[in-house]
Amino acid sequence: MANSKLRLAFIGSGGIARAQMRIMKGFPDVEIIAAADVNEHALEQAKADHGIPAVYTDWKEMLRKEKPMAVSVCTPNGLHAEHTIGALRTGAHVLVEKPMAMNAREAAAMTATARRLRRSLIIGFQYRFDSRAQFIRQMAGEERFGRILFVRCQALRRRGIPNWGVFGRKELQGGGPLIDIGVHIMEVAHYCMGSPRPVAASGQTFRYLGDQPCNVACQWPNWDHKTYTVEDLAIGHIRFENGAVMHLEASFAAHCQDAFTFSLMGEKGGADFEPPLIRTDENGYMVNKTPAFLPQPDGFGRKLRFFVDTVLYGKPTEAPAEAGLMIQKMMDAIYTSAAKGGREVLIR
Repeated sequence: MANSKLRLAFIGSGGIARAQMRIMKGFPDVEIIAAADVNEHALEQAKADHGIPAVYTDWKEMLRKEKPMAVSVCTPNGLHAEHTIGALRTGAHVLVEKPMAMNAREAAAMTATARRLRRSLIIGFQYRFDSRAQFIRQMAGEERFGRILFVRCQALRRRGIPNWGVFGRKELQGGGPLIDIGVHIMEVAHYCMGSPRPVAASGQTFRYLGDQPCNVACQWPNWDHKTYTVEDLAIGHIRFENGAVMHLEASFAAHCQDAFTFSLMGEKGGADFEPPLIRTDENGYMVNKTPAFLPQPDGFGRKLRFFVDTVLYGKPTEAPAEAGLMIQKMMDAIYTSAAKGGREVLIR
C-alpha cells in the first residue's frame, strides 16, 4: 500500500470541503476521485475549482460506484453520523469534521462501527496539530507543569453569529457556539492536559441576541434570527477523574472581548495557548517564558497530512474517534446540565 495513492472522495462540497481539497490535491500520494452533495451549485464549483472528476447528488451512489479507499465527511453536524457510518460500511476509512456528531449516542455508534470494521475514523480536530499545542503538550509530557489542576478555555466572539449555513438551527447543528467553536478550544486544552477522563459537568446556556434582528454593525450582519434556536453564550464546568477541573466559555454573541485561547495551571507551572507562554518559578523568581520560534500554526493542513499517513502508511492515529467521543460526552453533559437549571450531571 505504501506505493499506492489514497483514492479519496468527499461527502459535502461546501467551504470546509473545498479548503481540504485545495490542500489535498497538493499531496502527491492522494487522488481525489469524487464528491457528493445535494447542492448542485456547490458541486459544480468544487468540480471547476479543483478538477473533481466525478460528482454526485446521491452520496450512496458515489460510494457504490467509486469505491473510495477514504472519505472525508464535510456535511452539517446532523448528517455526520449517517454519512460516516455509511462510508465505513463500504470499507472506507473516514475523516469527519468537528464536531464528531450531534451527541454522544451518535458518536458512540460511529466509534463502534469503525472498531468493528477495523477502519480508521479520525476527527477533524486541527488545533491539536497546531505548533502552539504541540509545544504545550510536550512541556506537559515532561512534567514541566507538575500535576495539572485547572484549565480555563475561551472561545468568545463579541458579535460573531454566522450569517450563512445552518449554524443557528439547533435541530441541524445540535447547539451553538459550544458545539461549533467551543469544541475546538475544549478539545485542544483536553489534549494538552493529557486527555483525562471526565466524570461530571455542569453548565448554563443563554440566548438573548441571536433571536432578534441585527441592530449593531458587525462582521457578519443579518443572520436569520427567525430560525435561530441555539445559545448565544455557553458556560461549562467539567470535573475529571484525576481531580483536574476545566472551565469553558463559548459565545457567538456576548458583551466580551473576542478570545480563542486556554490557560493551563499546574502545581509547578502553567501555560497560555494564545499568545503562547509558559509560567514557572526559577531561582526564587516568577518567570514567564515565550518560545523564540514556533512553526506557523498550520493545524488544518497537518491534520489532513496525518489522516493520509494513517490510512496509507499505517501510522498511529493522532485524532482518534475515542477522543471525539470523550469531547462529545463533555458537551452533552453541559447541555444536559443547562436544561436542568445548571445541576451537575455525571458523565459515563
